[in-house]
Formats: sequence, C-alpha cells, structure tokens
Amino acid sequence: MRRSKTNEILLLFASIIICQLAGIIGSLFTTSSIPRWYANTNKPSFNPPNWIFAPVWTTLFLLMGISLYLIWRRSLKEKGIKIAFTVFLFQLVLNVLWSFLFFGLQSPFAAFIEIIFLWITILITIILFFRIYWVAGVMLIPYILWVSFASVLNFAIWRLNL
Repeated sequence: MRRSKTNEILLLFASIIICQLAGIIGSLFTTSSIPRWYANTNKPSFNPPNWIFAPVWTTLFLLMGISLYLIWRRSLKEKGIKIAFTVFLFQLVLNVLWSFLFFGLQSPFAAFIEIIFLWITILITIILFFRIYWVAGVMLIPYILWVSFASVLNFAIWRLNL
C-alpha cells in the first residue's frame, strides 16, 4: 500500500520528533549538571568544549530520525522491519538512560557500564537497518562513532575521578 505524500512527510516528521524528544529528555538530566557537578570533575585532555555537545547530538538525532523514517516507511507488518524498529527504540531508551546515569545520578561508572550495552545495541541496529535498506544503516555510522568516542571519554572521566 502506497502512502500519500502528506503521510510520508508526517512519518518523516514523526521519526525526527521521536529522536529529538529522546535528546530533549536526556538534556533534562544534563543541563543542570554541567555547570555544577560536571564542571568540577577531572576530565582528560581530549575532552571537547561543552558547547560542541548540543550541535553534535542535535545532528546525530536528526540523522537517526531520517534513518528511522527510511525503515519505518517500509511497513511494520514485516517481521524483520518490526524487529529493527523495536531494537532502534530500545537503543533510544538506552541513550536517554546514559544521560540519567552519567549526569542525573552523577555516576560515570554506571554510565560506562551502560554505554557498552548502548554501543552493542547501536551496532545491532546498524546491522538490522543495513539489511533492510543500506542507506538507513550508513546514516547511523556517525552515531556509533560518536558513542565510541563518548565511551572512551566516559571511561577516562570515571578513572580520573575515582
């Protein structure tokens, strides 16, 4: 069944909004901790300036939304697509959970353990998306690269603040 142009646009919009909402929810834990707790933590020399995180994450959530749209538009009635969609939503929850653990609970160790599961889930999502539509999988590569960097940064912050 073919969707109308309006329905396609609404689906794209919904996909992007879902991902951006995850970012907004995560930022609720982050914003208040940056000037207080995070500002007082020891950070490695490769720690980026704070201003870089918002535009990077906004861009990544946009790419994630477009990637989700490319999968979602195919039809959730197909088992493989439904599984890929579900795994994607699970990694989105893990993404928000990381912000809660790291900034909300101020626990770099718990966040580091969790980010390993997030990274694995992102990889699984990329593989599943790639099998359905390779462009959707490729669009998630910047995300896993950033989370790889974030994992190293998270580990270093944990170790420097023992």
